[in-house]
Amino acid sequence: MRQRVQLHRNRYKQLRIDMNTQQTSQGLERLVFDNKFTRELPADPEQKNFRRQVEQACFSRVRPAVVRHPEKIACAREVAELIDLPEFECESQRFADVFSGNALLDGMDPYAMCYGGHQFGNWAGQLGDGRAINLGEVINKKGDRWILQLNGAGPTPYSRDADGLAVLRSSVREFLCSEAMFHLGVPTTRALSLVSTGEQVMRDMFYDGNPTLEPGAVVCRVAPSFLRFGNFEILSSRGDTDTLRALLDYTLRTDFPHLGNPSQEVYLQWFEEVCSNTAEMVVHWQRVGFVHGVMNTDNMSVLGLTIDYGPYGWLEDYDSDWTPNTTDASGRRYRFGSQGQVAQWNLFMLAQAIYPLIDEPEPLQKALDSFARQYTSGWNTMMANKLGLSEYRPAGDDELIAELLNVLALLETDMTIFYRRLTKISSATSPDASDSELIVPLQDAYYDPAQLDIEVSKKIAGWLRKYIHRLRTDAMDNTQRVQQMNSVNPKYVLRNYLAQLAIDKAHEGDYSMINELLELLRNPYAEQPANERLAEKRPDWARDRAGCSMLSCSS
Repeated sequence: MRQRVQLHRNRYKQLRIDMNTQQTSQGLERLVFDNKFTRELPADPEQKNFRRQVEQACFSRVRPAVVRHPEKIACAREVAELIDLPEFECESQRFADVFSGNALLDGMDPYAMCYGGHQFGNWAGQLGDGRAINLGEVINKKGDRWILQLNGAGPTPYSRDADGLAVLRSSVREFLCSEAMFHLGVPTTRALSLVSTGEQVMRDMFYDGNPTLEPGAVVCRVAPSFLRFGNFEILSSRGDTDTLRALLDYTLRTDFPHLGNPSQEVYLQWFEEVCSNTAEMVVHWQRVGFVHGVMNTDNMSVLGLTIDYGPYGWLEDYDSDWTPNTTDASGRRYRFGSQGQVAQWNLFMLAQAIYPLIDEPEPLQKALDSFARQYTSGWNTMMANKLGLSEYRPAGDDELIAELLNVLALLETDMTIFYRRLTKISSATSPDASDSELIVPLQDAYYDPAQLDIEVSKKIAGWLRKYIHRLRTDAMDNTQRVQQMNSVNPKYVLRNYLAQLAIDKAHEGDYSMINELLELLRNPYAEQPANERLAEKRPDWARDRAGCSMLSCSS
């Protein structure tokens, strides 16, 4: 009898799987593709996939590599909804096949983009999508355009000496961070899915001559556009003004239609908007303590989206000189405190690239100057919001903020925890309390409370007294202040060690922590009592461990 019941259960379970698979296949097949990029812009005439210089073209058509055994690890339901796919449709093998690159849907027109870039301040020539392949452009029911891009889908003409593949550890980091940033309110590309490939990929993680085999994976990125500063730079560097103009005209018609028909005046308006969007993005990075790690011009989106999650990291202890990129360890070009200046430098390179279409330096310089003003203004407003102030007042607040940054650097101070705990200080807090009493609400933010000697405590408490005085002159009441601070200062971020723990489990075939973190980071500003352990400071074991402190550019 038990065997008969179990047989019926198994048949019912298989029937449900078959029905879901059929529904999923139908859902995937209903995706509407309108591949405007490949339809309107010049293509590389060479159809074979081999490494080469590609000129007078914006892209090369290329098919993703076939992998041994694709398996879906995780899917972001909100991103699936963007392209009209219900969450259950992500469970089929057909979904894994499509978003690993093993199967193409009708209407897909896969290609890799041609672009160049300045890397660490030096012109690197042609770079391009070395391991990213755009599957096609989906138009959803609202009429929105979403490009599906596989990262780690195999070699392209732009792969140089690489294999075009990606490994599980970097793919986990990219998948989780893309979605974490979105829910933090940071402009970003999205991630639909994380799929393991069943392949083993050779990587030298530390660039020390000891490569090892690692499990492979593919992330499906989703964005309205993946155009970078470098797409324009490569054409300008080659004197290909006709293709440069065609690309910019396409960009205006597709992603900036509100600016009007292409013209020299509209080109300038476009550059001004790129400057504005970039300033907004980097201010958000500074707000949450995010360090991109590799702000080359080929990693800068013209839409002002965070793009290419390579050796990124979050500040654990506050350090304006910190960079997560081992390649940048000596020069620290892309350190946390310099991200605004680097963004402006990158915009200057973009201005140079489109100069042949403008032929006037003054309006381009004017836009660059406006970036500096907007970034400074945005940063000041952002800091006032983090401190729970109703407005930024230059007289007094400049000094208050500058002193705060010095206080944060006095000893190892967890930036995320510090700002969340600062809500415990209010206008009602007595400035006459002792230094040690004033600091009590912030104790958990310090990695080694024993470093709070008399001198350090005096400086921290001195700043807190100035902060209390400032709160007493502000129009915002305490309830509003706490709400504001908790809406801009996250409780949860994708701490470097948390991502590494998820990677460690994934290497053992356990993907549970990936999905646990995905769910946690959907509500980064909310108090989640059951997840308090995931808001804790970096543990000592993670201080110098690979993946928890600094990372290489190795995929």
